[in-house]
Amino acid sequence: MTQSTRLEHDLIGEREVPAERYYGIQTLRALDNFSISGIRISQYPRFIHSLAYIKKAAALANQELGLLDGKIAAAIVSACDDIIAGRLHDEFVVDVIQGGAGTSTNMNANEVIANRALEILGLEKGCYEVIHPLNHVNMSQSTNDVYPTALRLTLSMKMDGLRREMESLQVSLSAKGKEFFDVIKMGRTQLQDAVPMTLGQEFDAWAVMVGEDIQRLMDAQLLIREINMGATAIGTGLNAHPAYAPLVTLRLREVSGVPVVEAKNLVEATQDTGAYVQLSGVLKRIAVKLSKICNDLRLLSSGPRAGLGEINLPAMAPGSSIMPGKVNPIIPEVVNQVAFEVIGNDITVTMAAEAGQLELNAFEPVIAFNLFRSLDMLGRACRTLSQRCIDGITANREWCRRSVENSIGLVTALNPLLGYEKSTEIARQALETGRSVYEIVLEKGYLTQAQLDEVLSPENMTRPRSIKK
Repeated sequence: MTQSTRLEHDLIGEREVPAERYYGIQTLRALDNFSISGIRISQYPRFIHSLAYIKKAAALANQELGLLDGKIAAAIVSACDDIIAGRLHDEFVVDVIQGGAGTSTNMNANEVIANRALEILGLEKGCYEVIHPLNHVNMSQSTNDVYPTALRLTLSMKMDGLRREMESLQVSLSAKGKEFFDVIKMGRTQLQDAVPMTLGQEFDAWAVMVGEDIQRLMDAQLLIREINMGATAIGTGLNAHPAYAPLVTLRLREVSGVPVVEAKNLVEATQDTGAYVQLSGVLKRIAVKLSKICNDLRLLSSGPRAGLGEINLPAMAPGSSIMPGKVNPIIPEVVNQVAFEVIGNDITVTMAAEAGQLELNAFEPVIAFNLFRSLDMLGRACRTLSQRCIDGITANREWCRRSVENSIGLVTALNPLLGYEKSTEIARQALETGRSVYEIVLEKGYLTQAQLDEVLSPENMTRPRSIKK
């Protein structure tokens, strides 16, 4: 059976487009040109929604300014609403990584919306003399303001999702901080015994770390919400009505629900990718700190008998195909790997941002791809770490306390009373003889038993206190 087609043309020539497809000739060329990542832009639904929000806002603004016929504008808006509702996403087929600064993505959207709008009016696809992908759907626009604005809308929405997952992780860590507030354990520096602390303090510190990064993410989001709609090609606003930029920004804010603002200088906003670099840096910071927390979890749960063994991670899967009974810390391990990926993505974003030339950065597609991946993976990693690890952690209370009582690190508390030299000698003797610090001090008569009980109480050593000689 012969597939029916329609004939379309562009600057390069003519092509047969499958009649049932909503995309057109320029999308078809992109399919031929960019078989790169194997990932279509439809894999990022929020990105498709963002393109539809922009085209809807532009149609509304152009109609208000008397530039677009009301009937055509209504059809375009209706087509955009279909896409926002989740329909026609399989028509967004271009590779997420592409040359042309995102032109193929913009044209994919223009063609799908134009042909759906024609269908809404009862006309055949391809009747571009009535509704044209460029003359009508892309009116007052350029890829150079549409693509970065769609990217920023998508990033802002994804940042909201990551923030919520981080907040849930923070809640889980804080809950464990409260649960373990009275579990005395040994603090360590450089993997050596330091001074006593509580396991609750350890979890509380991690909760604060996550909370700090939530704030950094929100700070970066403010810059991401600055858009350059109305800039058209390079920021001068050529072919756009003088009132278009503020009006389309207002309409976009209304239809998308994202509190976008017009950039103060559209020439600067069209070429500068600094907001992406800052966001990528924040995501790297989040990744680094999550990885550090996971490193700590793996150390503290090591063993169960020949390691630190202070906490127990929930058993999520058998750990070995050869060693019976072995259970591995697979959840912290997978989060570590997400962190490595995000750190690598940051390098890509940095290089792509640096490579921009003059009035435009042509490499925003690879910036988009890497930021989308980092945001998505970090969000899933936070959820996985919270639900499948942190929430199920238990403490080995007695083992933690015995480790403290047997530790030479207790001698640090004697510094204010005995001085550094005597305390060092006590530590040396304890290490050489295997005897406890308590026993040696008492034997030498440096302090009374009552004084020792007060000074070397692990509970008293977990907070500031005033010691009288």
